Amino acid sequence: MNNSRFDLGLALLSKIDGEAGHNVIDSLQDICPDLARFTIEYPFGDIYSRPSLDLKSREIATVAALTALGNCRPQLKVHLNAALNVGCSEDEIKEVLLQMSVYAGFPSALNGMFAFKEVLQERETE
Repeated sequence: MNNSRFDLGLALLSKIDGEAGHNVIDSLQDICPDLARFTIEYPFGDIYSRPSLDLKSREIATVAALTALGNCRPQLKVHLNAALNVGCSEDEIKEVLLQMSVYAGFPSALNGMFAFKEVLQERETE
């Protein structure tokens, strides 16, 4: 294992997803620790660390993709939180979700908006 990839990925996971990201990693330890390690190394150590896009742009793209897929609610909620963590405003995220109504359809946009509503409510109670 290349420790620098893992260490860089873990640092970015902490910065972007915070506790929610660590909860995902922890939940994999008893069933597939390799998937936990791959999740740290590849998306965060290899991709998120690339210099051509900032973290805010990467999270906008991720929120759009997960919304369009339409079957990734838990991951979407993690990345809606991440988008807020890296500097996206509530209005920017709402616009991304609204944009998805054009390209992914109203059901996906509605599901994304309702997930965002839950994220905002959860953040208020913390």
